[in-house]
Amino acid sequence: MTQHPVITTFGWVPEFARGFVRDLRPRWAFEEVGQPYDVNYIAIEFAKTPPHRAYQPFGQVPTYKDETVEIFESGAMVLHIAERAGKLIPADPAGRAKMIQWLIAALNTIEPRVMALVINDVFEADRAWAKDRRPVVLETLESGLADLAGALGDKTWLDGDMFTAGDLMMVSVLGGLRGTNVLDRHPRVAAYVERGEARPAHRKAMADHLAVFADAAAA
Repeated sequence: MTQHPVITTFGWVPEFARGFVRDLRPRWAFEEVGQPYDVNYIAIEFAKTPPHRAYQPFGQVPTYKDETVEIFESGAMVLHIAERAGKLIPADPAGRAKMIQWLIAALNTIEPRVMALVINDVFEADRAWAKDRRPVVLETLESGLADLAGALGDKTWLDGDMFTAGDLMMVSVLGGLRGTNVLDRHPRVAAYVERGEARPAHRKAMADHLAVFADAAAA
């Protein structure tokens, strides 16, 4: 029997986190490249224990394991899945470098701004400084989205007509704004996210991600 790659993630999270846990990213990559995979579900409390920290030293999810590789960080997983399958990644060195550039930009430039808003509005909304800090956080995020819109231009995807792992990561990061009205002010970026999330592979990955919590609730 062929052994499938395995990702580890939570079997239950609070309702506000559903649809946002980062196992969605490797799930989407697996679906895009047509790679079957298995999932190991753990409790939130287990993530902070030594057995899990042996694989993920920061006590987070997801983690990834196949017959030769054992890694954490969703960006590393998506890149590895793409390279392993030879898909979601341009064949030429220049195209591959640009794909990696956008994958890192999603995680290093855009995601910190998205998460700053999430932290302010969700995790620290009751703090005295949250209301005063929000305009600054929002301005920084809006600036990044405007820059991204300029780079995207009229292209379908970040580097033209090919959907790459860079797009997968960028759309995933921007999905953190789901439920806000931030993207309404950036229609070019909003349309880009809509195209990404409309892909059958994303729909399947999201459905599988959410089904776990529905099953847990039913149980």
